[in-house]
Amino acid sequence: MMKKEKSSYIIQTVAQALDILEQFHDNVDELGIAQLSRRLKFHKNKVFRLLATLETRNYIEQNLATENYRLGLKNLHLGQTFVEQMVLLRHARPVQESLVRKCNETSYVAISKDFQIVYLDAVESDLPVRVVPRVGVKLPIYCTAAGKVVAASLSEEILREYLNAGKLKRYTANTISDPDELVNHLRSIADLGYAVDNEELDADVRCVGAPIRDYTRQVIGAISISGPSMRLSAERMSHELIPLVKKAAEEISSRLGFH
Repeated sequence: MMKKEKSSYIIQTVAQALDILEQFHDNVDELGIAQLSRRLKFHKNKVFRLLATLETRNYIEQNLATENYRLGLKNLHLGQTFVEQMVLLRHARPVQESLVRKCNETSYVAISKDFQIVYLDAVESDLPVRVVPRVGVKLPIYCTAAGKVVAASLSEEILREYLNAGKLKRYTANTISDPDELVNHLRSIADLGYAVDNEELDADVRCVGAPIRDYTRQVIGAISISGPSMRLSAERMSHELIPLVKKAAEEISSRLGFH
């Protein structure tokens, strides 16, 4: 007897409810019934019933002032549970806290997804001028310190396929947007064991990152230090922050079984 594909067990109403939730992404904070109806090509009555169901479970809430709908707190609770359960973060958090105590700059732990880097956790500096945390935000892999150390671990074939798929956007005057130049840059990062974002994504912000490996020796993420350029001078990066972030990456990797 042949086993059915999982797609044959899909419950249409559940899929449609998930379609509703997935409309709230990027900078979309609120949507009305008419907007959702047009986006999904669902009848307005169906959209209303789906929203009402999601609202009773706190996945959706209504803004009484605008009568539009937005994501409810239940999504945040699920996201936090997901993050807390990740082995990487459980091992990384104490290392991050120690790192921030030593340098008093913001530290991130990140993973890559679809050639983008996603910051999973941040431990902030307590200085009044600091980088605003971007936890959960997808950023380009080729112009962030954390992203570049992950990209440097990819095979040239995979990297070229990504780089040749479209033009690399320039975010600042320092962004490397030429594919050949970027490949050479990433090769040097692989040799050095760390990467620097010298105002390549944001003006006046610098970062340094190092790769995190697991017991299979694969790069599974990165830890980085980020701060205003005025505090992250080349001399400070070289003598203090690069050694600190490399040591932190080695400690997390060791906790994950890498030797």
